Amino acid sequence: MKPSIPRGTRDFGPAQMSKRNFIFDAIRKVYQRYGFQQLETPTMENLSVLTGKYGDEGDQLLFKVLNSGDFAKDLTAEMTNQGYKKMLPAIAEKGLRYDLTVPFARYVVMNRGELQMPFKRYQIQPVWRADRPQKGRYREFYQCDADVVGTDSLICEAEIVLMIHEVFRNLGVNDFTVKINNRKILSGIAEVIGVPGQETALCVAIDKLGKIGQQKVEEELSERGFLADTILKLQPVFSLGKDQNQLLTDLKTWLKDSETGLAGIAELEKVMQYVAHFGLQDPRVQVDITLARGLSYYTGAIFEVKANGVQIGSVAGGGRYDNLTGAFGLPGVSGVGISFGVDRIYDVMDELGVFPDNQTASTKVMITNFDATAEVFGLGVLKKLRDAGINAEIYPEAVKIKKQFEYADRKQIPFVLIIGSEEIETGNLALKNLQTGQQRPLRLEEILAELA
Repeated sequence: MKPSIPRGTRDFGPAQMSKRNFIFDAIRKVYQRYGFQQLETPTMENLSVLTGKYGDEGDQLLFKVLNSGDFAKDLTAEMTNQGYKKMLPAIAEKGLRYDLTVPFARYVVMNRGELQMPFKRYQIQPVWRADRPQKGRYREFYQCDADVVGTDSLICEAEIVLMIHEVFRNLGVNDFTVKINNRKILSGIAEVIGVPGQETALCVAIDKLGKIGQQKVEEELSERGFLADTILKLQPVFSLGKDQNQLLTDLKTWLKDSETGLAGIAELEKVMQYVAHFGLQDPRVQVDITLARGLSYYTGAIFEVKANGVQIGSVAGGGRYDNLTGAFGLPGVSGVGISFGVDRIYDVMDELGVFPDNQTASTKVMITNFDATAEVFGLGVLKKLRDAGINAEIYPEAVKIKKQFEYADRKQIPFVLIIGSEEIETGNLALKNLQTGQQRPLRLEEILAELA
């Protein structure tokens, strides 16, 4: 049978992994610079932890893990006839994590007595979603999250804006937009159009505006039970101007009767003030009140990042969630975070051609192998190179020199150390730079100093 992998998943060879590690390292360094500490959580979580946190659509995208052994032994005909929701508890108790935020909230609740609040953590792990695979959308992908819990200070939101700018500029992706909104504004909109408390259904539809357009959004709202008069009152959402100052002014006028909506606008303005105080150069921030993000646990600020000039969706997103830990018995713990989608960032950088050169090179120098005598001598040199912290390898077989150089070239190894009988006798080893073609006789001490 011809081997294959599931749709929506990918293999990554050495060349791709070098580029992915470049992204991981860039994000990790920024997180650490801002005071975040690393943790990991299990691949599987109990379904009771995951369900009900992402809305109905999110729950349907959870990968469920069948119980071990005879997973159907507790099934009854009645359960089968009532559909999968009745069957599920009998056949699956666990699921693959959908994101890193809900497992983090579960971790905080389970370890609250040991954590120093505010607690700042970052997490770099894969997540799984039973989504329909397409360009930029995978069933298995990495997220790089950073969250702060235990404080409602808007300085945290401002620092997220700073981290986003720092990460993408360090990666060489300079043309991007950080969209920001506040869930309280969306709640305020629900109030002024006469459907208070229905902001979740409203947000799910509005969040698709950029993908399906105004008409389709209105059709979906109608299908969700929103009356024509209500949809008509929603029209300012689609017509507010692009000018940021005018947009906020018009928004205050529209939401003047909503205390919640005005509070959201005030928070948004405060975040922007903090960003200005931090002295961010050339900010790429855009207020977008149609930004909703479908996850139902956001309660305050919402972030989404889009790389411009490429046909790929958002590459990072996040927001504030004041009530998430309350689902696990610990109410009143506020949190805010950001998540970078490494696989989409990889695709963006690949399309833009901004990966640095020689990212695939892991070996810095290769030692040739002519015969048994040269091999033994080369092994001694190899140890000294590695002891000096230089990535090095020896060609494992005594074959024609052309083949050895071809190997080094394919692996993009920048230097080859040629050791033959003459080099052993004189102690002057031939170091060849494969990029320039220059070859020089050097003592081992000189080579160690130059390559280190």
